[in-house]
Amino acid sequence: MQSTQLFSSYFMDRIAEIDFEKFYTKQKRILLHGLMWLSFATLLFLSYKIAYHLTYFNSFIFTLRMAVVNMVVFYSFFYVALPIIFKGSVGMAILYIIIAFPVFVIIWLLVTYTFSIIYYSLGFEILSGELKGAIKGSASQTVLEAISVKRIISQAIIIISILSPFFFAKILFEISRLYNRTLNIQKQKTTLEIQNINIEKDFLKAQLNPHFLFNTLNNLYSLSLKKDDLAPEVILNLSDTMSYTLYESNTEKVALNKEVEFIKNYVQLEKMRHSGDKNIQFEFPSELECSGFYIAPLLTFTFIENAFKYGLKSKKDSFLVLDVKIKEGCFYFHLENDIDEVYKKADFGGIGLENSKKRLQLLYPDKHELQIQEEGNRFKVLLKLDLEN
Repeated sequence: MQSTQLFSSYFMDRIAEIDFEKFYTKQKRILLHGLMWLSFATLLFLSYKIAYHLTYFNSFIFTLRMAVVNMVVFYSFFYVALPIIFKGSVGMAILYIIIAFPVFVIIWLLVTYTFSIIYYSLGFEILSGELKGAIKGSASQTVLEAISVKRIISQAIIIISILSPFFFAKILFEISRLYNRTLNIQKQKTTLEIQNINIEKDFLKAQLNPHFLFNTLNNLYSLSLKKDDLAPEVILNLSDTMSYTLYESNTEKVALNKEVEFIKNYVQLEKMRHSGDKNIQFEFPSELECSGFYIAPLLTFTFIENAFKYGLKSKKDSFLVLDVKIKEGCFYFHLENDIDEVYKKADFGGIGLENSKKRLQLLYPDKHELQIQEEGNRFKVLLKLDLEN
């Protein structure tokens, strides 16, 4: 079962890599169709020659008749009837296909009958063997005899057996081309969405720098006035934070320990501008636990920024709890904070949260679980993410 899935996945990947628009040009299309019918005619000619012991000339005229008949049915079905059939609903398309089958059997019989009349008028005939007198016998029929119900039923199986390889090849090719086109459209759409998300991320970084820098510099100024020993540590944290947002977060993935270090620095710097009575708790994994893993940069920043921006506003019981864990190759992010009624009514973090959800869906499809809950005056974000080594 697993080997079948692997083969199917490999086959689909190869189809996705083909550039049908570049490969299947008009000239190549004519060439491929020509080779297809030439192969069919060659096998048919050999069949008439070897199986029925016909002369080269009779083998040729029978091969010409059968090739032309099949080409008329094939091209009239795929290039004339099918585009019309699929213009309507699915139900009507099925009905049209059911009706089309006997119609094309009749066309097949009529073209065959026409060839028989032409051949007979030119004096062609099979003089010996199993097909002796076949041309005269076919040409002497009336039109109604040539397309009688009995003839339609008796010839239907022969027609299906002859045309089914061509129909199968054409349908398989068109499905592959449609699949390839769908994948390319999806790929272009996903690429465009990721570009938009990256633009939003860059905007987020640009937004972070002046707002965050202003608050931190005010705190740093206060510490400098007090000649507080924390001032050098704040400067170092600020330097690391700005360096990360300006330079290191420009890649698609960053080392997890750098992302965690950025979050830690940001939280510590934000904590400084709140009074000591605010209940702010955070816990982060060690550098060893993060080692070897990578993550999209600034993935959780919107949640944390919103928590500090809209949380910690209540006069009583204000709190912010952030817990980041790494367990069995998964990134666990738990953030909880209080919300004031004013901010609840103002659609707390609406656009930023939607962008974060969209980014997670694009970068980690089927590899993340996100829960955003609002319970009374508590706002909670839970994120589980499958990490990449």
